[in-house]
Amino acid sequence: MSEPTKDTPTASLYAAKPWLAQLTEAQRAPVNPPATLLHAFGDAVARAPGHTALAYFDGRLTYRETDGLSDSVAGHLAAKGLRHGDRVAIMLQNSPHFVIALLGAWKAGAVVVPLNPMYKSAEVAHALGDAEATALICSDRAWEGYLRETAADSSVRITLTACELDLQSRDDTRVLNFERAAPASDADDLLTVARQGLAAPADRELTATDVALISYTSGTSGTPKGAMNMHGGIMYNAERQRTGHPIAEGSAYFALAPLFHITGMVCELAVCVANAGTLVLAYRFHPGVVLDAFTEHRPAYTVGPSTAFMALAATPGVTPEHFASFEVISSGGAPVPPALVEKFRAGFGPYIRNGYGLTECTAPCAAVPPEKEAPVDPASGTLSVGVPGPDTVVRVVDENGADVPFGAQGEIAVSGPQVVPGYWRRPEVTAEAFPGGELRTGDIGFMDEGGWLYVVDRKKDMINASGFKVWPREVEDVLYTHPAVREAAVVGIPDAYRGESVKAYVSLRPGSETAPSEISAYCEERLAAFKYPREVEILPELPKTASGKILRRELRSRS
Repeated sequence: MSEPTKDTPTASLYAAKPWLAQLTEAQRAPVNPPATLLHAFGDAVARAPGHTALAYFDGRLTYRETDGLSDSVAGHLAAKGLRHGDRVAIMLQNSPHFVIALLGAWKAGAVVVPLNPMYKSAEVAHALGDAEATALICSDRAWEGYLRETAADSSVRITLTACELDLQSRDDTRVLNFERAAPASDADDLLTVARQGLAAPADRELTATDVALISYTSGTSGTPKGAMNMHGGIMYNAERQRTGHPIAEGSAYFALAPLFHITGMVCELAVCVANAGTLVLAYRFHPGVVLDAFTEHRPAYTVGPSTAFMALAATPGVTPEHFASFEVISSGGAPVPPALVEKFRAGFGPYIRNGYGLTECTAPCAAVPPEKEAPVDPASGTLSVGVPGPDTVVRVVDENGADVPFGAQGEIAVSGPQVVPGYWRRPEVTAEAFPGGELRTGDIGFMDEGGWLYVVDRKKDMINASGFKVWPREVEDVLYTHPAVREAAVVGIPDAYRGESVKAYVSLRPGSETAPSEISAYCEERLAAFKYPREVEILPELPKTASGKILRRELRSRS
């Protein structure tokens, strides 16, 4: 597949980039990022080898130690037959094991497929099969629980497992509430391999134009497809953030967003490494654990969905002192209500800086500059998501791809160095989603004359639950496997905590009986936690068009 061009439409009303007026001279200046995160990591090892790279509860790994451990993982993968360009799936929580596995896979010349640890068997099987993954690195518990069987029917022939109790000794049961699995006879232990002292292969150099990640996201077909995040795109966005949000070199960055998500990968890990900082990891989100980590590590930066900040603000015992060390707090992945921003600032001090991006934009394509505050649209009450960067063009277009005037609503389209070239082995879908290399996001919004971007709705039926995207068809397919379900339709409903949550409407087969809670539990067993319907309503009949198509919009209006 040839890479589409990223040329901006020449007649664009937005080509003048009115948002440049919102940026400082330093923020508008050209950047020269390292070619890959590995190059940035090597630079950090050279200038700060003894500085803590990863902090995990009471565990610490320096840049030198992390370099050696990941070298050995790369050497092991190469010795097992992994070739340059092979795909390595990594399914781990926010722990040092994820970073060691990621760096090791890249040092072996691989393309990484980051997987959400909440995925169930069918979701993992799709990603492994579509990416034709050669290797899988996962937790020992997931391997013993279900991934061994899932991987057996895939192309995976190299497996490493990790116990995320390792590399720390606190065993905080608020999040580390599990026991070590018995050693697997059919998988190698990641940490044992990392400590063997193997050398990384010398012939696996990666460049900015190589694919770094295949990040699975849902789309118009409802089937998850792999966005090809390039090494150059990752480091471009990381360097723009590092220079645009200047924080002292060596500072601590807290990984509030998961590293398997593009936000955590770019805005936490990549930026931290580029700044030779310390990445603070706490396995998964738990408000009390996070606040304790803030007190212990005094981070200068974090980014996460608005739901996380709501939870932190509601935690008993939280005080402004927990947030006193932060220089920048950003929010992305889910809409931020203006009331939350003001309530958080009034209660704790920091101003939460809104941002906007997609996996296909390799995280941010717009953000609130640190010297500014996002305006609120007086008509809709919508908080702006910020302004694009100097090398990015964001247009708002009509159904034909033509510009709409400033202030008018349309689909948000993005072009720039961070936009991916397309979807893994999906040329037809790529051509539809990236005409001329410009990403059509499917989000509805508008831009004011000052260059501030507002996101007000979604063109597609995608549901955004706590920053995770859910396609209704995927949930409906599971609902239709329930023996009592005759018809099913899924919509997103407002949720004060998650932004949106999933609601299912079903009708039952004649003579069948079941309870809404039973249907919800059925889906919970088969779908990731953010996908299963929290609410189920049983109707005698679902509304349909004359041709028999179920009308989601009518169901949505009922919610």
